[in-house]
Amino acid sequence: MSGLIPILYRDDHLVVVHKPSGALVHRSAMARHAGRVMLQTLRDQLGQRVYPVHRLDRPTSGALLFALDDDTASALNRQFREHRVDKRYLAVVRGIGPEAATLDRPLRDEEGPRPKAQMPAQPALTRVRRLDSVELPVRIDRYPTSRYSLMEARPESGRRHQIRRHLSGCGHPIIGDAKHGKGVHNRFFRDHLDAGRLLLAAVGLGFHHPVSGRWMSVSAAPEADFAALLTHFGWSGHLPPDSVSVSDEAPAIHRTEREPSTP
Repeated sequence: MSGLIPILYRDDHLVVVHKPSGALVHRSAMARHAGRVMLQTLRDQLGQRVYPVHRLDRPTSGALLFALDDDTASALNRQFREHRVDKRYLAVVRGIGPEAATLDRPLRDEEGPRPKAQMPAQPALTRVRRLDSVELPVRIDRYPTSRYSLMEARPESGRRHQIRRHLSGCGHPIIGDAKHGKGVHNRFFRDHLDAGRLLLAAVGLGFHHPVSGRWMSVSAAPEADFAALLTHFGWSGHLPPDSVSVSDEAPAIHRTEREPSTP
C-alpha cells in the first residue's frame, strides 16, 4: 500500500478519505508493526494534525472521517455517540441473506483483560437488506451448489465488529472473515475469485456538518478488487460512485435512530 490517500471531501474543518483494506486507523499494541496507519499517513499528506472520530476495522475499506480541529472533533464525536450518523456498508455473505431484517442483539466486547463472559453485553442494532444473490455450480461445502448474497448493512450503533458478528450470528458470515466465517468459503474466494480479503466496504457516510449544520452525504466507490468481484457476479449495478451531496436537512429515515434495548 503506497501513494496518496484518496480524498473524497475536504474543507477547513474536516476531511473524508477512502481507507484501503489492510490499513489501520491508528497504531495499536496488537499491530504495532503495521505498514500503513491512516492517522500518521494522512497527517503527513495534509501537513496538519488530524483527529479520527470513528474507526473501520483493519480489513474493511471505505469512507473514513477525520476532523481537522478540536471543536469539530468534539461535535462529530457527539453525533456518533448519539447515533445521528448514517453509515452504509456493502458485504458479500454466504447463503441467501434475508430480504430485509433488523438484527437487534447485544454484543460483548471481544477483547480486553477480563474473560469475555465477564464483559457486559452492550446494545447493538444493524439493519440489513439483500440487494442481490448468486448460485454457483460448485460444491464447496456439503451442498452441490454454493450460494452467496450481496447485503447492505446499516449499523445504528458502533460496537466492535458489529456487522461481522450480527451477520455471522444470523447464519450469513461475511466472506473473508477469518474469525466469524468459514475457512473453506474464504479460501475458495481467495484461490478462485482473486478475493482474499474481508468483503466488507463502507460505501456511505451521512452526518451534519458541525459548522454549517447542513447534511453531508458522502459515497465511496469500493476498491478495485471488490468492484471486480461484484461485476463478475453480475452485481455491478449496486456499485456506488464516489460522490458528495449537501442538503439543508437529513433524510427523514435518519432522524429517529434509537438506542436498541437489551432483550
